[in-house]
Amino acid sequence: MANDAPTILCIASFFKGDRFMVEAAQRGAKVYLLTLAKLLRSPWPRGSLQDVFALHDAPKREDWIHTVSYLARSVPFERIVALDDFDVETAAMLREHLRMSGMGDSTARNFRDKLAMRTTARAAGIPVPDFTGLFHDDAVARFCDRVPPPWMHKPRSEASAAGITKVQSQNQLWDILRGQGDKRSHYLLERFLPGEVFHVDSIVNDGKILFAAAHQCGTPPFAVAHGGGIYTSFTLPEGSPEEKELLALNERLIPTLGLKSGSVHAEFIRASAGGEINFLEAGARVGGVHIAELVECTRGVNPWAAWAELEVANLKGEPFAVPAKPRKHGALINTLAKTESTDYSKFGFEGLAYEVQEKYHAGVVVTADTHEEMCARRDAVVRKFATEITAVMPALPSANH
Repeated sequence: MANDAPTILCIASFFKGDRFMVEAAQRGAKVYLLTLAKLLRSPWPRGSLQDVFALHDAPKREDWIHTVSYLARSVPFERIVALDDFDVETAAMLREHLRMSGMGDSTARNFRDKLAMRTTARAAGIPVPDFTGLFHDDAVARFCDRVPPPWMHKPRSEASAAGITKVQSQNQLWDILRGQGDKRSHYLLERFLPGEVFHVDSIVNDGKILFAAAHQCGTPPFAVAHGGGIYTSFTLPEGSPEEKELLALNERLIPTLGLKSGSVHAEFIRASAGGEINFLEAGARVGGVHIAELVECTRGVNPWAAWAELEVANLKGEPFAVPAKPRKHGALINTLAKTESTDYSKFGFEGLAYEVQEKYHAGVVVTADTHEEMCARRDAVVRKFATEITAVMPALPSANH
């Protein structure tokens, strides 16, 4: 039922999503935040929030249920929104318990469990890298005999490149599996596909994609996460064959995974051998590492704000659309930094459209009128970051298994 002041409960186990909360409040919603005790001092947009609640830092399933059920005695929550990848399953569980509309447990699996999303996509004929679960020894052995190494050993429910190991041999694999014990079933094994990585960020309503922006990554995220360096993401030329192919595959993917409304960040890879684009993973969330700002600078749409506007419009029973705006070419460059803060003004970056202000991180978005000019500006920033800003960190332990 439409409500002039709809109520939204945001779940956040990391500090993010402030733009969503501010926009939802400006659109007339009463917004509440449930976070963790360690994050209470974070700079949440309290002026836009009705109240902020916190659980202890290691809550269990029952803690979430009991807390939200208690709060619901006095606040008639109409939406529960997960602001981070790690909150998607928690929010789904709470919706199921409170019998609220929105993504439930089964659909949430397709956006958190890498084995579930691959199985669902493959059944629908969407290309994915060859993979196997790690339940049955004979099935694992057959996969290893059929698919030559290296393989990617991945946690099923981590975000981005966290916890991924590149496995070079069967001996190494079985050593890893023996060491995991009962945790083994929470991982999968996948063919390693060298290639170019892309991502598509979408706003979805009633199962239809209202807005989608496709970008290409420079160094693959796995390589940056495990070897350090500079992350880049940049726009594709409008109407290019790659953009058309990615957007078409994304149009097939999202209904297949079952999302009805919200924001989606989906990742794809074009294999070096053969050139086919494969689906890698998808999250029912806004892309991280300042991808939202890249989209805003190049397309005039901030995914956090658009998602909030969508949720409030649906609660009020009002129409919603993402307005078409002029496009720019742009690139995001992001890195760990040697110093706590970065003074970007001394570098004279051309086309500077956004500056990252985070401790020991540096990043910018640069834009241009043409793809070639954008690439030149991106490369100039990368060179400057590499020589003067980037902090080189040791590779993650899992990369050396």
